[in-house]
Amino acid sequence: MDSKGLVSKFAWAIAGLVAVIREEPNMRIHLLAAAAVIGAGWIFNLQRAEWGLLVIAVTLVLVTEVINSAIERIVDLITPQYHPLAEKAKNMGAGAVLVSALAAVALGVIIFIPHLFKV
Repeated sequence: MDSKGLVSKFAWAIAGLVAVIREEPNMRIHLLAAAAVIGAGWIFNLQRAEWGLLVIAVTLVLVTEVINSAIERIVDLITPQYHPLAEKAKNMGAGAVLVSALAAVALGVIIFIPHLFKV
């Protein structure tokens, strides 16, 4: 693959990220939460392993939100009218985001609670 093709592929990926940020309010909420977590991590002077776990958790939530948004677009393209399977597909994608967000919150509690109650 030539470098011109590689640059185009990165440009398309970035365009996809820009689209999901512009079009999905939940993605903006996740990004604000990520910024808050990063700020809290900086304030509490987290250790390297804690930072690593937070990066994984934040990335998981953001990736599932992007995939969920893609699922929603594909379902809308395939069937613009209501269909129970379309609803299930969209709900399952949203469920994946919920699971990743809950896991991230649990990890945040595990990491930050000891820092909050340090003596």
